[in-house]
Amino acid sequence: MLYLQLYLLAGLVLHKAIWEALRIKAVAKPRERRSLGLSAVKAAKVAILAGIIVQTLLPFDLFSIIENSLYLRVAGTVIYTIGLITAIAARFQLGNNWANIESGQVVQGQEVVARGIYALIRHPIYTGDLLLLLGLELALNSWLFVGVLALSPIVMLKAVKEEEMLVRELAGYEAYRTRTKRFIPFLI
Repeated sequence: MLYLQLYLLAGLVLHKAIWEALRIKAVAKPRERRSLGLSAVKAAKVAILAGIIVQTLLPFDLFSIIENSLYLRVAGTVIYTIGLITAIAARFQLGNNWANIESGQVVQGQEVVARGIYALIRHPIYTGDLLLLLGLELALNSWLFVGVLALSPIVMLKAVKEEEMLVRELAGYEAYRTRTKRFIPFLI
């Protein structure tokens, strides 16, 4: 169990480190509009990340699903790994065309990215992050996976709103949208 916890924690740290390093490295972007809502979303994200890290480090199962959890932990670890790889690969492929989820804006010089995983789905970071969280909770044998399932429709609505904005403000996005699926290649 300790090795699993260390693996999950290392993945979370890697994910966050890559996001922060690429955010800092990115070309100058317009300042985000600071609002109470934006600050609340950022604070909630930090609190959730801290909670997940604490949960990952606990020496016992929090809200256990089943007693003999080997298969669940293996399945969760596989889902977690697929999500982690998907999100990180997508973030690298997006490069400087990325903006924080909270800002919801097109950045100067932004282009449609239609290569790599973006050739198959429009929102691989959202997909990867949801898989990462779902897999993490399953690997930890935790009923908190239900919270990830409850979060999924919120992420889907965010993606739909983001797409509407991109169709209006980013040349070529409408054509890209007609060629690709939103979350799962060839399906959704």
